[in-house]
Amino acid sequence: MDVILREHVDNLGRRGEVVNVADGYARNYLLPRKLALLATDGNKKQIERERAKFEAKEADELKIAQAMSDRLATIEVVIPRKVGETDALYGSVTTADIAEGLAAKGFEIERRKIQLPEPIKQIGEFDIPVKLHREISAKVKVKVIGEGK
Repeated sequence: MDVILREHVDNLGRRGEVVNVADGYARNYLLPRKLALLATDGNKKQIERERAKFEAKEADELKIAQAMSDRLATIEVVIPRKVGETDALYGSVTTADIAEGLAAKGFEIERRKIQLPEPIKQIGEFDIPVKLHREISAKVKVKVIGEGK
């Protein structure tokens, strides 16, 4: 089924592109979430009319993401965790913990945007990438400290 994307969809295409997807994916995911329209002549004309609006919205999102990236570069999130005698963590630091730490500093970032390959299981400082926009990602300094030896 051919659809026109109304929003950027990762691993599928950019806003305004006509892509061919499985029928079920279009009916059950893209169309109900208003991420795409059926590729008809009328919808193609509508997307062309909306293209200027889309480009302005894209420029604004990019500008906001760049500003947030610059602010995040100066932030250090400190996460205390209980440790054992050998400085091994009881548990681990996950994306939810990092998102919570960022929220305490005034940054509301979804935990899915924090790109932590695997949970942190040791004390130390880590540079964790955060994807703010498909073209911009920022590095957040996360410092895991031990509490109560």
